[in-house]
Amino acid sequence: MLRLDIHQHLKVEGLYGTHHAWLHRWLGSKLGCEQRAADLAHDTFVRLLVARIPSDLREPRAYLTTIARNLLADHWRRQELERAYAEAVAALPEDTSPSPEWRMELLQTLHLIDACLHRLPSQTRHIFLLSQVEGLVYAEIAAQLGISVPTVKRHMARAFEALMLHA
Repeated sequence: MLRLDIHQHLKVEGLYGTHHAWLHRWLGSKLGCEQRAADLAHDTFVRLLVARIPSDLREPRAYLTTIARNLLADHWRRQELERAYAEAVAALPEDTSPSPEWRMELLQTLHLIDACLHRLPSQTRHIFLLSQVEGLVYAEIAAQLGISVPTVKRHMARAFEALMLHA
């Protein structure tokens, strides 16, 4: 169960009262959808509840914007993933199209993998995608990136370990 100290709660409450309407408008201008903007504004403050707000916070809007931008990036990445998935399913012959339940499970799994990959360092993620999506072998990846094969192996091991821990 999430336990908050009263000071943290009061800080978040104060930030919410002062900046929520502004953040909602700002997100609405980025998304073009008031409902989604409301959801992301809410999610921003939920993140604050579980984070430690710096005691010397001088630029609360910049702090809130940073959190909201990360949530926006996650939102857009999920949308792109869902679009690509929908295109792939649409390209299947109708008799081999997965059931709605299977589609939902697969999409949830893709979201988990995507989130896990985006927690990796960018080079590790890039190497993993070159291997698993582009089909390059380790020597090809090493040559393309100008690194050694053992370095590629270390990055791949890190990626697979992260995926296994979050599976």
